[in-house]
Parts: sequence; C-alpha cells; structure tokens
Amino acid sequence: MKTNVGGIDRILRIAIGLVLIALAATGTIGVWGWIGVVPLLTGIFKFCPAYSIFGTNTCPMKK
Repeated sequence: MKTNVGGIDRILRIAIGLVLIALAATGTIGVWGWIGVVPLLTGIFKFCPAYSIFGTNTCPMKK
C-alpha cells in the first residue's frame, strides 16, 4: 500500500472517525455512527482505497 493520505486530511479523518464512534457508543446517532471506523483506519494507516481508484493523493511528494 502506497501512502496517499497526508497532513490535514489525515488529522481530519482521525478526528471525524473518533467523533462518530463516540457518538455511536453513547447512542446519540445510532449504529450508523460506527461507520466512523473507516475514516479512523484510513487516517491511521495513511492509505485510502478510494483515493487509489480515483488517482488522488494528498500526501506531499518526497524529494
């Protein structure tokens, strides 16, 4: 897996994932909040399969 998620994108994914999981765990938004696992994992592993399909990359180029 080639890294394709970087910087602010990664931070936002992790934050949104944690918020959704917390809301689901407290019963605020129901079971759909567990979808927050997806952005959390893509932020942690710095890889998004959808980005690979569409050829997007938010990770800065290394020189």
